[in-house]
Amino acid sequence: MIERVVEWLVFTSRWLLVPLYLGLAMLLPVFVIKFFEEFWHIAVSVLRAGEADFVLAALALIDLVLVANLLVMIVISGYETFVSKIDAVDDKNKPSWLGKLDAGTLKIKVAASIVAISSIHLLRAFMNINSYTNDKVMWLVIIHIAFVISALLLAYVDKIAFKEKGR
Repeated sequence: MIERVVEWLVFTSRWLLVPLYLGLAMLLPVFVIKFFEEFWHIAVSVLRAGEADFVLAALALIDLVLVANLLVMIVISGYETFVSKIDAVDDKNKPSWLGKLDAGTLKIKVAASIVAISSIHLLRAFMNINSYTNDKVMWLVIIHIAFVISALLLAYVDKIAFKEKGR
C-alpha cells in the first residue's frame, strides 16, 4: 500500500515541471518584443550604418531567433518527453519532430543550438575585432571550442547508447 502511494507520488511529481515549461513559454513574447526593438534600430539606421554594423545587427536578430527556437524546442519536446503527450494539435499542424525527440536527441539539439549561438557571438566579435582585447578573443574561441567538443561528445555518447540498445 505504501509502495503504491510513493510510486504514485513520484510518477505524479512530473507535473511540477509544467510551471517551468510555462515560464519558458512566457519568455517567447519577450523575445518577440526584443526582436522588433532590434529590427527597428536597424530600420531607422540602415542608410547611416556601414556594412559591418548592418551585418552585426542582422547577426543579433539571428541570435535572438536561434534562442527563441531553442526555447520552443525545449518547452514542447521537454513537456512531451517528461510530462505528457501533446494531443492538442491535428496532424497537419503538428511539427514533424514532435513525438520523435527523446531526452538524448533533445540534449544533442540543445548542444547544437548552443554551438550555433556561440558561433554567431564569435563571428560578431571577429567582425568588431578592434573592440576586443586579445585575451577576450582568446577566451571566446576557447569557450566556443569547449561547446563544440561538448556537442560532439554528447552526440558520440548518444550514438554508443543507441548502438547498445540496438537502434
